[in-house]
Amino acid sequence: MSRPSLSDAATTGVAADRVDQVVGDYRALFAEGADDQRTSGYTAMVDAYYDLVTDFYEYGWGQSFHFGARRRGESFDASLRRHEHYLALRMGLRPGQRVLDVGCGVGGPMRHIAHFSGASITGINHNDYQIERGTRHNEAAGLADRCSFAKGDFMAMPFDDASFDAAYAIEATCHAPDRRGVFGEVFRVLRPGSWFAGYEWCLTDRYDGSPEHRRLAHGIEEGDALPELQHTSVIDAALREVGFELAETRDLVDDCDPETPWYLPLAGELSVQGIPRTRAGRVLSHTAVRVMETLRLAPKGATQVSEVLNLAADALVGAGRLGIFTPMYFFLARKPET
Repeated sequence: MSRPSLSDAATTGVAADRVDQVVGDYRALFAEGADDQRTSGYTAMVDAYYDLVTDFYEYGWGQSFHFGARRRGESFDASLRRHEHYLALRMGLRPGQRVLDVGCGVGGPMRHIAHFSGASITGINHNDYQIERGTRHNEAAGLADRCSFAKGDFMAMPFDDASFDAAYAIEATCHAPDRRGVFGEVFRVLRPGSWFAGYEWCLTDRYDGSPEHRRLAHGIEEGDALPELQHTSVIDAALREVGFELAETRDLVDDCDPETPWYLPLAGELSVQGIPRTRAGRVLSHTAVRVMETLRLAPKGATQVSEVLNLAADALVGAGRLGIFTPMYFFLARKPET
């Protein structure tokens, strides 16, 4: 499957006559005083978000919805592949293993890691639209025999105890209302001695709760369907509390070369394929979506979806430049043998 065009993305994964209502209800969850609603209704919130934005993501980002610790001279896509392969290497994935992708999106990382390692990967996802698209991507890639999706909530996984040889999560468990809940489920479904690795969206030590810092954090939360951003220390504590042994945690933002910060794709990088991600490209795309909506070539509410995505992008760039946020807090943890 090729990337959607902008006109395809603007139709979203929601029925045309419901887009305006769905995006309006979603944005209401980020009004003052709605924090508890976001936490208690996180599955509905995240489902609504990905119904609305998945095609936009694929249009601008491809099939791997994450960032990468990029090096000098490295392309954006190459940095994403290396970021994914790094997890496979650190966990020692190999053919014959059964691996869990926790919050797998449309399965871009799943397919790349399966190709790289030879392992068989099951992705858990609560969003029917992403599962539908991801299943077709697996078939198109010739990986339907080793890559699959399971519908479910990663806070209550539909898997037996000790049924996986390894697990990873790439910028996904930030959608959980409680890290202990999702990490505890991962711990339960892993066999003793298995590895769990991933990248977390977190606030850093530079975050001070000032109005500007809070504005940027809230922009990331609203723009990316997060109940609440957490500090890096919360990740360490949650992993330990559910029983994991921590082998390593560190912020891979420090691995980016100065001229290729992780937020560069959103800030102004010039490349033909990357134009839709840049601020100028996003402004042009937003204007085009508004015109399409006016001409009834896109559903009512499509412009609001574009606004949500631009809110996220601007907040991510702002928080990245201040160093108050990281999308790649790396952890490597092991379930004890006994």
